[in-house]
Amino acid sequence: MPKSTVTYWNPLAGASRDRWTPVRGLEGMAEELTLSIDAQSGEYTRLTRFLPGADTTAFGGKSHAYPEEVFIVSGRLYDAAFEQWLEAGHYASRPPGEVHGPFRTDEGCVVLELSFPARVPG
Repeated sequence: MPKSTVTYWNPLAGASRDRWTPVRGLEGMAEELTLSIDAQSGEYTRLTRFLPGADTTAFGGKSHAYPEEVFIVSGRLYDAAFEQWLEAGHYASRPPGEVHGPFRTDEGCVVLELSFPARVPG
């Protein structure tokens, strides 16, 4: 089954505010908005918005068994695993198992994620 489709709309516009939901376990720190999903494979495209002052240090880094791509849309985010500030325009294509985070941000950050859970190696 293909990923869901939608006509043009602006998820960053104020009119879309009620479509964002808190990231489970990170309430008050991060919100997410799924843009497209394949219900069968689980592959999705999502925006994650880290609110100003968010800090996920208490949760440590994380990794996935599947590949993932990320693009920093706006703001900046510190990735402790890489000891690097990521700013608008930064991109990464993460291989399965790559540790990333924990994250923190001073001004807030919006991240575009493309995740491929059906593409687990082996």
